[in-house]
Formats: sequence, structure tokens, C-alpha cells
Amino acid sequence: MISLRPRPGSLAERRWHNFRANRRAWWSLWIFAVLFTLCLFAEFIANDKPLVVSYKGQLYFPAFHFYSETTFGGEFETEAEYPAPEVQCLIVTGGLDACFDTPEKLMQDAQDGLIDGKKISKGWLLWPPVPYSFNTINYDVQPAPGAPDAKHWLGTDDQTRDVVARIIYGFRISTLFALFVVTVSSLIGIAAGAAMGYFGGWVDLIFQRVVEIWGNIPSLYIIIIVSAFFAMNFTTLAVLIALFSWTALVGVVRAEFLRARNFEYVRAAKALGLDDAHIMFRHILPNAMVATLTMMPFLITGAIGTLASLDFLGFGLPASYPSLGELALQAKQNLQAPWLAFAAFTTFAVMLSLLVFIFEGVRDAFDPRKTFR
Repeated sequence: MISLRPRPGSLAERRWHNFRANRRAWWSLWIFAVLFTLCLFAEFIANDKPLVVSYKGQLYFPAFHFYSETTFGGEFETEAEYPAPEVQCLIVTGGLDACFDTPEKLMQDAQDGLIDGKKISKGWLLWPPVPYSFNTINYDVQPAPGAPDAKHWLGTDDQTRDVVARIIYGFRISTLFALFVVTVSSLIGIAAGAAMGYFGGWVDLIFQRVVEIWGNIPSLYIIIIVSAFFAMNFTTLAVLIALFSWTALVGVVRAEFLRARNFEYVRAAKALGLDDAHIMFRHILPNAMVATLTMMPFLITGAIGTLASLDFLGFGLPASYPSLGELALQAKQNLQAPWLAFAAFTTFAVMLSLLVFIFEGVRDAFDPRKTFR
């Protein structure tokens, strides 16, 4: 059986114990893991389609499959509008035509299993905890934005969309976006910094000029200009931001490689005939991880902040995406609805704080000078 537990007495076990001893980082990891796992399965938590429908003894799964209204005894070939009273009446009563006239009365009678004195086989719908998706328009909310109530725990925005549902989906897309950006930018930045510090000379001199020029390009304006010519999506925007954020890691990685390239163990590795790539990434890079991980909290929070800023300005993800930055914009435009500002601020504060605490713990765990009891 394969065990994920580090080998006893190994360097990995010491780092693992150091991370667990940092209680703030340890509990932040658990809290963020629970929140992120729940958001990964957002369709099971917030959805305007039932998870399971029982109709005439058969089970249907509308959250994962397309079912037309005719499947439940309706008249249209389009997808069933499950929140509509008429569609719910068709499912509960077994497809009675009278549902289009008095659905509320028939549904109430169907709870007893009798309609007009005749026994019927009742159907049912299993809804997720939040029966709204991030783009569900609630036509019964007047005026908009709607205040928090029993149906909408954090109220609705100015388009009558449920704030809780948008936060759940927005949390997921913001975290995935930040992780993707940091992964791509880290690979580029570490490779560039390692080459500059290890080889030095003309390689270092030329790359430093490239980094200086590239780092001084106003990335926000470039992204805004590009978004005016091309339709932005998740991948395009993430790659653009990663191309301008990799320079943050070059300086610290270059300094560590420049310092370690003349150490005795590096000279011994060269004397044994090891190739440069093996020495750089097998022997020197692990010693440079502390300085690299020091920058990770800034990269993570910077990627989330950049996405929120672009969405706030209207140059980020398309309107079809759930956006925390767009929620902050609505809070600015609707000062009479303080629940929007509260929801946006709390979400950003919790998300960024947890990520910073986690990466601080990872940084300290890789630092050989720090040992926690």
C-alpha cells in the first residue's frame, strides 16, 4: 500500500511537522480546503435545477442531463423551467393538464395524494441547499437589489441574482484563476532566474535587461487594450496576467543561484560529471525554495486582486462568468444596499487571509532556521 506520510526522519517529515506546528497555517489550510472543496461542487450546493426528480416512479437528474418539458407532460420541447409552479405541478401531480390553470391549488391537494377524490402517485423534487445558480434571475424580487430574507440569505444584486450563489461560484473561479496564474508564472520565473544566477556572464546581463524592460511595461493597460480587440475568456486572461507576473520571482531565484553556484557541493557535483540541468534543479533549487515561497503569498493575492480589479473596471471575464469584482462594483453603485458591500468585503478578506496564512506556513516549513515546538 502506498502511503502519503513522509518517511520517518526525512527532510519532508521535518517540514511537515514544522507546518503542522504552525497552528495558524494548519487551521487556515483546513478551513480553506473545506471551503474550496465545497465550491468545487458548487452545482450540488447552488443550482436552479433539482438534483433529483421523481416522476411516475422514475428518477431523473436535471442537474446533469437535459430534459424537455414534454418529459414531464408539458407542451414545449425546450428545457423544463423547474422553478416555475406549472412545471413543479406537472411533476408532483403526474402531468395533469389542469396544472396550467391552477398549479398552486393542485400542488397543495397533491400533498395528500388525492385530487378530485382520485388517488395519484406523487412525484417530488430534491433541491440543493441554495435553489439558485449564479445567473438565475428572480422575478419575484421587487425592488432590486433585494434585502436578505429567508429565501436569499445575503440578498440579491441589482439584477435580482442571488448573492450567496454568486459568491460560491466566484470563490471557485477566483481561486482556480489564481492557482493557474501562479503556476505558469512560477515556472517561467524560476527557469529564468535559475539560468541567470547559475550561468552568469552575458546570460545574466542580457536577461537582466529583458527583465527590466518587461517589468516596467504597464501590464494593466496592455490587458485593457487587448480586451478591446479580443473576447476575453478564462484561459486568455490568465495567460496574459501570467506573462506579466513572472518577473516577481526572477530576482530572488537569481540571487540564490548566484550565491550557491560556488558552494562545495555544487563543485563536487560538477566534478562527478553531472549536467547543468541536474545540478540546477536537483541540488540548488531546493535550497532556493525558501526565498521562492516567500513571494508566493504576494503572487496569489496579486492574481486575485488583478482579476477583481479588471472585473470591477469591466475589462475582465465576460458577463456570463460569476465575478467577485463585479459584485464589488455593484456594491459601489448601490450604496443603499449595504449587504452587497458586506458580502464582497468579507469574501475577499477571508479568501486572501487564509491564502496568506497557508503560504506563510509553507515558507516557514521550508526554512531550516525555523523549528516550531
